[in-house]
Amino acid sequence: MTGVVLNVTMDGSFDRLTRRVDNLAALNRTLVLDGLGQIGEMQTKRRIASEKTAPNGTPWRPNRRGTSILVQQGFLRDSIHHAVEGSASVRWGSNLVYAAIHQTGGTILPTSGRFLVFRAGDRMVFATSVTIPARPYLGISVANRAQMERHLVTMLGRQLNG
Repeated sequence: MTGVVLNVTMDGSFDRLTRRVDNLAALNRTLVLDGLGQIGEMQTKRRIASEKTAPNGTPWRPNRRGTSILVQQGFLRDSIHHAVEGSASVRWGSNLVYAAIHQTGGTILPTSGRFLVFRAGDRMVFATSVTIPARPYLGISVANRAQMERHLVTMLGRQLNG
């Protein structure tokens, strides 16, 4: 009977591979997630300040005054922050009471009285309702995803190579 034998010698390669796997196991996930959160926060602020499009690329509907959309005084833009949650997730967004209506759109109705009362320029406005169109600013575009993937690859590469 004829046989075949395959002999593999690692010559230290297995030790190097083990060290690299150990390096990867020691990856500081919080640091990676914090980096992704910083990127998401920056991307969202840029979308609000200058891009003026939803994450899917759809331009936001203009406002009646023809002024910069979602940036009157910069409160929404400046309120965007991120937080790492545990060892597996990061989130970013705004805690401003009016942030959600700009993201999803909707109709604002008076909670007390018959009218909403607000200033528009130099005049007072009395309205029974105000409809705000959705202008999604939170989300990840194709370009945003690519930037986040580059961050992950860079972090993993640094960790693997010790």
